[in-house]
Amino acid sequence: MLESKNSNRDDYNGVMLNAYPDSIGEKLGDTINMLKTTEFKDVFSLFYVLPTFFNSDLDRGFSVIDYDLNKELVSDSDLEDLEKLNIQLKFDIVLNHLSVASPQFKDLLEKGEKSKFKDFFINWNTFWEGNGTMNKDGIIVPKEEFLSKLFMRKPGLPILKVIFPDGSEKPYWNTFYQEIKYNEINEKDLENIQGLSYEQAKSICDKVNNAIKQNQDFKTLNFEESDKFKNEIISVVEKNRSYLGQMDVNAKSPLVWDFYEETLSKLKDFGCKILRLDAFAYLHKEIGQSNFFNKPGTWNYLERIKQIANKNELMLLPEIHAEYGLGLHDEVAKEGYYIYDFFLPGLIIHTLESNTSKALLTWAKEIINKGYKTVNMLGCHDGIPVLDLKGKEVNGRYNKGLLEDDEIASIMSKILERGGRVKNLYDASGNKISYYQINATYFSALGENEQKLLLARAIQMFMPGIPQVWYLDIFAGKNDYEAADKGGSAGHKEINRTTLSKADIERGLKKDVVLNQLKIMRLRNTSKAFLGEIEITENSDNEIDITWTNQSEFAQLKGNLETFNFSIHYSENGIKKAMNFKN
Repeated sequence: MLESKNSNRDDYNGVMLNAYPDSIGEKLGDTINMLKTTEFKDVFSLFYVLPTFFNSDLDRGFSVIDYDLNKELVSDSDLEDLEKLNIQLKFDIVLNHLSVASPQFKDLLEKGEKSKFKDFFINWNTFWEGNGTMNKDGIIVPKEEFLSKLFMRKPGLPILKVIFPDGSEKPYWNTFYQEIKYNEINEKDLENIQGLSYEQAKSICDKVNNAIKQNQDFKTLNFEESDKFKNEIISVVEKNRSYLGQMDVNAKSPLVWDFYEETLSKLKDFGCKILRLDAFAYLHKEIGQSNFFNKPGTWNYLERIKQIANKNELMLLPEIHAEYGLGLHDEVAKEGYYIYDFFLPGLIIHTLESNTSKALLTWAKEIINKGYKTVNMLGCHDGIPVLDLKGKEVNGRYNKGLLEDDEIASIMSKILERGGRVKNLYDASGNKISYYQINATYFSALGENEQKLLLARAIQMFMPGIPQVWYLDIFAGKNDYEAADKGGSAGHKEINRTTLSKADIERGLKKDVVLNQLKIMRLRNTSKAFLGEIEITENSDNEIDITWTNQSEFAQLKGNLETFNFSIHYSENGIKKAMNFKN
């Protein structure tokens, strides 16, 4: 039996909704209307609104153009309504990058070397100058001793080449997504090519535009009698291209820190209380390091951000995916930060599929004993983490994970059998080096078994930490294969981002699996028992027995991991009550 003061409490409590502004209906106001219904009364105290809340253009919000309200989805009255509902807000700031369409990068593209923001972003060649070899494409390839250390999120070098006003191409650091779009040209675009007739220009445009439509390489086209102008033609097409991309910012620039100061103040004015630091571990870059959670540089940057946050009364939640065995979650927690419990989603699936609570309770006891302050989840806007559960060799010593490799492989196999998609990591040569996460709805990952989903939700609500709930999971959403197939390079994520209509909500609120989840979440959100002490009783591996006690109030979850039947006994103003959930 383990009993402990719930030291992972702070000023924030209750259950947190997680959704895009347009996950339900067409705009944020539709979600707010749902929250005003009787069924949702007192279910949520917090709302993590994903960053299409702001102006963005890629990666479903995580390529931010600016941190102003996206007026197509959000209104000032929405913020007033949420305040009236006593729902506090959590937002993202994407520390590592900004969109190509941001005012800062647009200024760079327009003015080139004369731009005020020339050093706001990272010129790849400038960064690696003297530490690599220039290849035939004009890109410095770092020395192998440096290249081999780089932590990559996609195949190949993390760069996007852009054209400056003088026609030169410059490679800029681009850790995450990018897209280059070649736009069609017309005869006027070719008018500065001396010796080219109108008829020739028209023929060239037809050929080039057809190649662009067919997604063919226009550089291989034969322009016949106009082929002598080929280099000039290609130059025109290249200059006419446009970009989408998340461009890494240069944290060594004072302008970047001025931008952070301005942004955190703006988010506070929007009603932000919790600030998730997206991709912060990629922010600090240094030759010879992995450029993922460099030390001590990342700690120095976190401290600077924390000082700005303190001025704006914001609680910080650094977002980091890393193997359990690496111990980064422990390092971040020891510095007093809340941490994301990326271990819980996979652990609960393992618990329900293998009918044993051993690994789950090992993690629960670590949270309690070490006083971690966590935000946990089942599903989310991203994937179900699996890499996070692994062990890791550190300084010649292997630190065990929360699960063995074969247990993680079993989780992955099961979810893939049920229609999930895999996200992998790569080295600089484009070789796959590791899996990263699996994309599926949590309901589909559990075999679309309603009783398993209810027990998973109950376990989440009784774990230490702030429980964050993905909107689609509430309604037992299933894998959306059509959206995933249409989604392009990041399509795997769309499998779990289905937009729910008003009719979907109305139908959902007639289903037991929805209403019972809301009952469990309402208890977690309102019961004073969860402000007290937690006690974990370990009778057998195939049972769950967790009790919260606060003075005269209590809440106890008892579940059977073979039948998935469970009960919740609790008190309300001293009166004992019970909920029973059976197949």
